[in-house]
Amino acid sequence: MKLAVSASNHMLPLQSKDDKLLDILHKNKIFPEPAQNRMLPSQLDVDQSLDSHQNSDSDLMISLHPSTQNSGILPYNGGLSMLSQGSSTLSPIHFVIILVGFVTYGLVLVARKQVKLNKKPSKLNTTAVPSKRKKIRKSGKNSGIVEKKDKSTSPDLEDEYAHIERDNKLQLNVNQSTNGGTDVRAIGKLFVSNTEIAKGSNGTIVLEGIYEGRLVAVKRLVKAHHDVAFKEIQNLIASDRHPNIVRWYGVECDQDFVYLSLERCACSLYDLIQMSSDLSESQTEYQATNSMTEYKVRLDSMKSVMQDIKLCKANGYPSPILLKLMRDVVSGLVHLHELGIIHRDLKPQNVLIIKDRSLHAKLSDMGISRRLVGDMSSLGHHATGNGSSGWQAPEQLLHGRQTRAVDIFSLGCVLFFCITGGRHPFGNHLERDINIAKNQVDLFLVENIPEAVDLFSRLLDANAELRPKALEVFHHPLFWNSEMRLSFLRDTSDRVELEDRETDSDLLKALESIAPVALGAKWDEKLEPAFINNIGRYRRYKFDSVRDLLRVMRNKLNHYRELPIEIQEILGPVPEGFEGYFASRFPKLLIEVYKVMYRFLSG
Repeated sequence: MKLAVSASNHMLPLQSKDDKLLDILHKNKIFPEPAQNRMLPSQLDVDQSLDSHQNSDSDLMISLHPSTQNSGILPYNGGLSMLSQGSSTLSPIHFVIILVGFVTYGLVLVARKQVKLNKKPSKLNTTAVPSKRKKIRKSGKNSGIVEKKDKSTSPDLEDEYAHIERDNKLQLNVNQSTNGGTDVRAIGKLFVSNTEIAKGSNGTIVLEGIYEGRLVAVKRLVKAHHDVAFKEIQNLIASDRHPNIVRWYGVECDQDFVYLSLERCACSLYDLIQMSSDLSESQTEYQATNSMTEYKVRLDSMKSVMQDIKLCKANGYPSPILLKLMRDVVSGLVHLHELGIIHRDLKPQNVLIIKDRSLHAKLSDMGISRRLVGDMSSLGHHATGNGSSGWQAPEQLLHGRQTRAVDIFSLGCVLFFCITGGRHPFGNHLERDINIAKNQVDLFLVENIPEAVDLFSRLLDANAELRPKALEVFHHPLFWNSEMRLSFLRDTSDRVELEDRETDSDLLKALESIAPVALGAKWDEKLEPAFINNIGRYRRYKFDSVRDLLRVMRNKLNHYRELPIEIQEILGPVPEGFEGYFASRFPKLLIEVYKVMYRFLSG
């Protein structure tokens, strides 16, 4: 009989008793002391026994005692040698005790390993939940009963639990797949589930997955369209280090498909706008290509993202969070164009939303994107691949010369979609392409936002050469907050003060020429008498002059803390209240002044 032995430091359950027994045996010379660098007669058999167990259960390899100092051999090998030779000097009761110890310890190790295997799934299902419970108890928002979510857990937290549970199920399915399960398939470093997130054209679908331990969105493309996948990978590698471009992690293939592992996002911009507006037209458009059940499921999954998020102010202007998302889209496009990449399929469905501490927008789906090489400024008249119906520039529809301007046109449609809660500047989804080709655009829904009218009229220009560059769009006043608006008007006032009234200043003439549009009438008629009396104490103003109104705004802003309390209450707090006071009375002042200054300073 041969016993498998390793040099590990595992101890027998009754090690202390065995030690005493072994000491007695040594003292009585029953077990000889180990000799230095002497091979055991039975060492070859032991090594063979070790090899036979290596792949089955390494935990069953045990040693009788920690190894002796620098001996290079197992402790008490003399005793093992005697056992292997069947020496008569060993008492039968000693042999039985040692044998029972080996068997008992082996059974204990097997039992422990089985317990560990049984516990693994439960760990997966509870990885993130305990931390949430601790936070709840610390915040004092919970009565202490986490399990009763309907009473003690907020809707936001319920959605957190739902996401955790779904991710844990995916992790569990991954473990099960390694044992022959079918819910998740392993393809190289990638584990792909059967849960579908979205659908695309040409058989493309997006699935949930895990790549190198990271939860990802898996874009599965038909291998016949490998050129599309290759182009997308090329351009993602070149651009995905930008915060407003979706990250790419890796690619795997099988016989039929190419699998791109992409950054996991909460939803698309299209979904987000639909949730906030709930327009019947948007629902109809979605249902044209998807089932009603799928539509409801997707909207329900959006509740955690939309919790306490307002995309529109009471006056119809976009909220700060919506302005940020719109700036994110423009910022991503600026980055692509700087790299010479034309996206060519920009639409709300291809803008993905990340929910971190706040919402972030990222451009995605660059399957038909193209990169301009060298000094190229266009892709020619016959570029392969088409954008999506209703979001293409007229030159794409008419197979004209495609430049970066095709993205600018699509950007105008996307931003209009955001501000209007899901509407389109060229009508419903059935008539858009025809209206785009005929240049029949309708900006009626944004007429109450002068900055939007100015920007969209330029972005949606039928002449591609007249559309602004992406970087210019990024700096447009539509995306400015109250502080930036006040800063611009104050700086403009400082600039025009340098102009001499006695000479014919072209800048001053241009500024005063916008008075009928920017002011509408004499500006003192739109301000409170108490405010007019206050400003009249220091100097006389011309109430039909744009320059003088800007001067009043600059002076009161610079000396706001010195104003009487009643005047501060009229103007409101700086910057939001102060800027809102003048913007509500002169809504076109900012954009008209901007156009004048842009024309003179950029020239």
